[in-house]
Amino acid sequence: MISDNEKFNMQVKPNSAFLDELKSKLPEFFDREGNFDLDKFKGQLKEYNINELSDGYQLNFIGKDYARRQAGERPSTVIVPDQEQNNGEGKDSKNLFFTGDNLEVLRHLQSNYQNKIDMIYIDPPYNTGKDGFVYPDNFEYSDDKLKEMFGIDDEQVERLKNIQGRSSHSAWLTFIYPRLQLSKRLLNQNGVIFISIDGNEYTNLKEICDEIFGNTNFVGDLIIKTATDNNSSQINIEHEYMICYAINKNNLENWSISSKAAPKIINQYKKLKLKGLTVDEIQKNLRIWIKKNSKDLAGVTHYNNVDDKGVYSSSGNSSNTRPGNYMYDIYHPVTGKPCSKPKNGWRWPKSTFDNYVAQGEVAWGVDETTQPHIKKRIETARQYLKSVIEKDNRSTTNDLANLFDGKKLFDNPKPVSVIKNLIDFATESDTIILDFFAGSSTTADAVMQLNAEDGGNRKFIMVQLPEKTYTVNSDGKEVPTKGGKTAYEAGFKSIDEISRERIRRAAVKIKVDNDLTLPENFDGSFKHYRVVNPTKQTLEDIEDFDPDNTTLFTDMVDSFSSRGLDVAGDATGEQTILTTWLSKDGYPFNADIKKIDFAGYEASLVEDSRLYIINNGWSNKNTEALLNKIGTHQITVQTIVLFGYSFNIADLRELEIGLKQLDNNINLLKRY
Repeated sequence: MISDNEKFNMQVKPNSAFLDELKSKLPEFFDREGNFDLDKFKGQLKEYNINELSDGYQLNFIGKDYARRQAGERPSTVIVPDQEQNNGEGKDSKNLFFTGDNLEVLRHLQSNYQNKIDMIYIDPPYNTGKDGFVYPDNFEYSDDKLKEMFGIDDEQVERLKNIQGRSSHSAWLTFIYPRLQLSKRLLNQNGVIFISIDGNEYTNLKEICDEIFGNTNFVGDLIIKTATDNNSSQINIEHEYMICYAINKNNLENWSISSKAAPKIINQYKKLKLKGLTVDEIQKNLRIWIKKNSKDLAGVTHYNNVDDKGVYSSSGNSSNTRPGNYMYDIYHPVTGKPCSKPKNGWRWPKSTFDNYVAQGEVAWGVDETTQPHIKKRIETARQYLKSVIEKDNRSTTNDLANLFDGKKLFDNPKPVSVIKNLIDFATESDTIILDFFAGSSTTADAVMQLNAEDGGNRKFIMVQLPEKTYTVNSDGKEVPTKGGKTAYEAGFKSIDEISRERIRRAAVKIKVDNDLTLPENFDGSFKHYRVVNPTKQTLEDIEDFDPDNTTLFTDMVDSFSSRGLDVAGDATGEQTILTTWLSKDGYPFNADIKKIDFAGYEASLVEDSRLYIINNGWSNKNTEALLNKIGTHQITVQTIVLFGYSFNIADLRELEIGLKQLDNNINLLKRY
């Protein structure tokens, strides 16, 4: 498991990730040995007179090759399930929360979430010099290995290593580059990413996103205004940016968000209806009310018609903007004469219009001289997202503090309303939203609020590093950090703990606020996983392991338990290994797992096709039981995956021989 990935990582080149992606998209440019045919590729470009290979511009920085290499590496960590959370309040949840380094989490998600994410929102460190950002990743290779990997000399090695623990532009770009590269592969063909940033790294981020996502997939910028600058002699710089890129901009629909004013008209309509007024009386009174409150009803004042079904607008366009084929006659229901026909024809085919008539969804004029329109119900009212958004720092900070009994645990968290509008704006109601700089889990809160409002089935994936709210001084005493004092005193020793608790408290508030209208399928919880490195002793045991030994010297499985890894969660080593492998093999985190008994030894059958044998203690009687169940069709197995450290050479060979004697063609994978 870990050893296999380490061997792979030693062979990774700076362009490995790019070549893998290119091979999946353009296999015709690779030979049988997997080598890229550059001359063939150049020739194809020249046919269309494209000179980007020689004339294109790209951003270069110290550490770029290292960052590219990181994007191609496999994870060196394991995924430890939080058994208490996942078998308790999060048992039926489809939301996910990962505690750990987001670069490693993104690597783990490459198999089971590739091309499955609909939207990513991230708020990475801004590298202002005041936000505490320093390059966190360590160069684990020797100077000679770095020179070999990247073809650089001693001086260049020193320049590369110099970014460690620094907050330079190169350090920040080396940090963000592989994370963006990996996130791109997770987005589907309709996917988008929103990135919050300030002016300090805006230009660099824009250029690096142009390189990764393509400048033709730049969707636009939002400006988040955070304060008012009263100095009239200077330009107001009190704002942040939110950059948006798409995987394929051509796939984007006309984005809009649910109207925030529409519910006001709906509520007024309901009040008038309760008075027992006729439809005409309701419409008359509603129009008076809308005119009086027009300032608060921007974008929906034209929804001022009423029928038996509710409020609607009849202001839609019924004619084609270009010449079309829909040139049939529509007869007015009162005069019986054909209605005025648009110059370019109707917008709908006759069958569609007839269906609207049957449903009572056509707004007719007083006679045939007025063109009929399709009614637009106010419940479907949408509006555009503003490009400049006002953010009230004090209000958003207080909103979060109110969830935590008045305690101010975060300064200036992102406002839920902004993220909620982004999700509503750019995605459908059954989508997956990822935030791998979760912070206080504003994104998760926004997803849950939106689901509660419209009955959606959106799912979130949060990732947060377990940044401590304290340090340990020389005498072993815990001392709160400068910004973590309130959190530490409230009992939170790391940021991820606050993040998860915010989700729980936000869910409780949402349930209270939406008591009568809460959807039955509302998901207010999450499954929790910790992504951690094996211990030094485990890595040494892996290094010393000899698969040809006839006896096993250690229980390697237990090394991957929560206890063996010194983390909370009560996971066994088998559960950690299985969870890590399921992600690697492309299974979701709620995959169907059945325990199958083989003469006293339990193994895991996943989705009725793949058998995982992990624990120690396998013997010839277990092999006999396995072969019997497969041979008598009690179970169907296509692949068997076993934990190599749990098998001595004799038991392994006996299993291999037995499987070959079966009629079934079963693939046996040995992992280390």
